[in-house]
Amino acid sequence: MNSRLDVLLKIDRKIFHTQDLALLWEISNRNTLYTTIKRYVQRGILIPIQKGLYATISLEKLNPQKLGLSLVHNYTYISTETVLFEEGVILQMPECITLVSAKSMKISLGGQSYLVRKMRDKFLYQNEGVVEKNGFRKTTLERAIADMLYFNPRYYFDEKDFINWKKVAEIQKRVGFK
Repeated sequence: MNSRLDVLLKIDRKIFHTQDLALLWEISNRNTLYTTIKRYVQRGILIPIQKGLYATISLEKLNPQKLGLSLVHNYTYISTETVLFEEGVILQMPECITLVSAKSMKISLGGQSYLVRKMRDKFLYQNEGVVEKNGFRKTTLERAIADMLYFNPRYYFDEKDFINWKKVAEIQKRVGFK
């Protein structure tokens, strides 16, 4: 079997940017890289998701949260309504997966919508309450609340009893929100 294919199949990741493939395959020549990618797409080994983004499994089988993080293509994490809903603090399911990054954008892909909120760098890169789990970054409940209050200080939380306001205040102080 082809050594590049071996490398691709042995890795745990399923979503790759063009640059990820260049590093993984140790290809520095752009023409060689694009030709290799084109051939792998033709053979069905790589599935194009959007320009410069590929997967080894179909779009429907990809974890939508991991896909959202990959679409942004810079430091980002899952927070605000997505985490608040998953933790039961808000009762209405959000229409989109919510992310925090250095750029603000709305993206739709494969029937899933993503809302990316822009946070100032001095707060964004403060990892207090941001955990890496299963290959992607997501906030704790308290950090999600602190983030939401950063974006909307008057936000209404349905289940306030689930919130440890002392932890939220500690995170706000450590991150620099207050």
